Amino acid sequence: MTPVLFAALVAFQSPDSGQSMASRVEIVRTEYGVPHIFADDLASMGFGLAWVQSEDYGGEVAMGLVRGRGTHARHVGHDSIGPDFAARRTHARAVETYHRLDHETREVYRGFAEGLNHYIRLHPEVFPAWVEPDLTGVDAHARDIQSWSRGDAAAFVRREERRLASGSRAGAEAESGFEAEAGFDPEVDGSNAWALHGSRTVSGNTILLRNPHLSWNAGYYEAHVRVPGVLEFYGDFRIGGAFGIIGGFNRHLGWATTNNSPRYSQVYALERHPELDDHALLDGAPLPIDERTVSVDYRTADGGPGIETETTLWTTYGPVIHETAERIYILKDPRDGEFRRGEQFLRMMMATSLDEWLDVMQMRAHPSSNFTYADADGNIALYYNARIPDLPHPSTGDTAAVALSSDDMWSELAPWDDLPLYINPPGGYVQQANDTPHYINLNVTLGADTVAANLPEPRLRLRSQLSFDLIHGDDRLTLDDVVERKHSPRILAAERMLDDLLEIIDRSAAPVELAEARDVLAGWDRTASVESRGGVLFARWFDAYQERVDSAYAIPWTQERPTDTPSGVAASGPAVSALYQVLGDMRASGTPLDIAWGEVHRVIRGDVDVPVSGCEGGMGCFRTLSFEETPDGRQAANRGDGWVFVVELGGAEPVGRTVLAYGQSNQEDSPHFDDQAAMFAQGEMKVIRWTEADIEAGAIRRYQPGQDSR
Repeated sequence: MTPVLFAALVAFQSPDSGQSMASRVEIVRTEYGVPHIFADDLASMGFGLAWVQSEDYGGEVAMGLVRGRGTHARHVGHDSIGPDFAARRTHARAVETYHRLDHETREVYRGFAEGLNHYIRLHPEVFPAWVEPDLTGVDAHARDIQSWSRGDAAAFVRREERRLASGSRAGAEAESGFEAEAGFDPEVDGSNAWALHGSRTVSGNTILLRNPHLSWNAGYYEAHVRVPGVLEFYGDFRIGGAFGIIGGFNRHLGWATTNNSPRYSQVYALERHPELDDHALLDGAPLPIDERTVSVDYRTADGGPGIETETTLWTTYGPVIHETAERIYILKDPRDGEFRRGEQFLRMMMATSLDEWLDVMQMRAHPSSNFTYADADGNIALYYNARIPDLPHPSTGDTAAVALSSDDMWSELAPWDDLPLYINPPGGYVQQANDTPHYINLNVTLGADTVAANLPEPRLRLRSQLSFDLIHGDDRLTLDDVVERKHSPRILAAERMLDDLLEIIDRSAAPVELAEARDVLAGWDRTASVESRGGVLFARWFDAYQERVDSAYAIPWTQERPTDTPSGVAASGPAVSALYQVLGDMRASGTPLDIAWGEVHRVIRGDVDVPVSGCEGGMGCFRTLSFEETPDGRQAANRGDGWVFVVELGGAEPVGRTVLAYGQSNQEDSPHFDDQAAMFAQGEMKVIRWTEADIEAGAIRRYQPGQDSR
């Protein structure tokens, strides 16, 4: 029997009915709707996760798996055909690799799929009529299949076309495929993370902080799972799959992820074969270029069947992404085809020590993210995880490397030992705020000769610098201290620029006209706290000024002074004209120059409408929030701090705090749609319920999937 046929049989011949799995799991909801899933085995754990996600997010989870098959256009029409092509390819890879996963991982996938099927059977009104309860473990596995980056390919082609059009080899500004594909904005998206050694805590135990910043529709989902004798884990089970775990802890250890964006793929320029049109030339011999065609059927406007095909050119080294008369450009991406991400996360959830956890991390099935770590044995660590290639040539940046032979192209990942790993560094802390691994702890210098040569160039932006200012030192902190510092309202850009701006106003040609603005700014406390007056004026000036200049700061950031540069205002004229613009806009809208930050910046969700502190990371706020304008001209938070947790490890049980800014459910009629919004806005967090006694004390609902609560 072929592996593909075997995988298909395993996926489609489930020994359990949905009712059988449902009988092996109990769900206890505590305050704010947090689900605690007590399961007899891993399959029923996966079942329970799918069930609670569906309760809180409706049909969104199951529909994600349906789309992952690449058959969405078959039912809804041609407008959905684009994603189906990519989904057909990843789903085929899932079928091909399902049997290669370990049994435990397959059980979770199988249970997750059956949990969705059971929800479809019992709640058909939530779904389109064509949705059937026929999801499989393969469908769940397909969510974790990685592919080559079409974003990287498209970005390279755009740069080449612009380069040729301008006659310049420089091309356009770098744009990573991750950012292009995911809509990732490095100025506002990302995360913060801290780990404190016992030498820096009052209790002597380690403390771990996870503080992610993504859009408020990113689907962070708080849950606690327990399978006796197998695992117990509390974390973020991201909506949409069985293994969206990007932060959490068990009784032994925990981790927090922060985004990193190294360059993964590499473009190679091959010579065209002089005689064979469908071949390149490599190693002095013809290299065939094959066609890979995917056909997708779709529903036509009159309800009939239609079909469309998409063809990609391929070599044995990767897809062809661009062609010229002389060259063929191929993309080699180390992520393409990797299928063990779910298996790695399950093993991480089950790890009990630093050594065991690091052994699991060497799977490298998760392509990106820094991992900040702490454990009950007293260890802290930070690992710069990146599935980058071991290049046999210097990094080429945005351009292609010329390959005349196969030896000119990478063939292996960069060695595990070449990726930065900090374990228990001096000073008792590690921190990460989406900057490069050169600045994890100010007491330790990263040796450039000991790490992979194609890591990103050193960088330390304002949010990271404020992170160091909040955590570097020798004082001992409690959980409450960490929570308070995490919510710091400081705006580091103001601390670096405001004195210069005030002097520029004083030297301007019309200081009297700017006197009111100067008085407001001079009296401002330079924070984004809800009561502060002057922050709204500064923030709007900051945005308007940046639009006028290429470089905002008088002194740019330097490696020689990494934590106190950049500083100052670079250009007086643009600074003054930006201030005039903002003054005119605020006066025209009737907005007082000294309006309190919290009168403008709000958390507005459901019945909640309250002031909130925080600003975008580009201004140097550690409490990172972005906003969208409301019809009445206020700013409503819609991005930034999401599911935040602080946990202390090393006592009898984990203890800590969490908050999920936008609530456990996205269903507007749910009581858990907005019940954490005010708490979040006020910088408060709820207590983690871990022990059976704590869970019982906070229980608001206890039930089995598909049964009435009790």
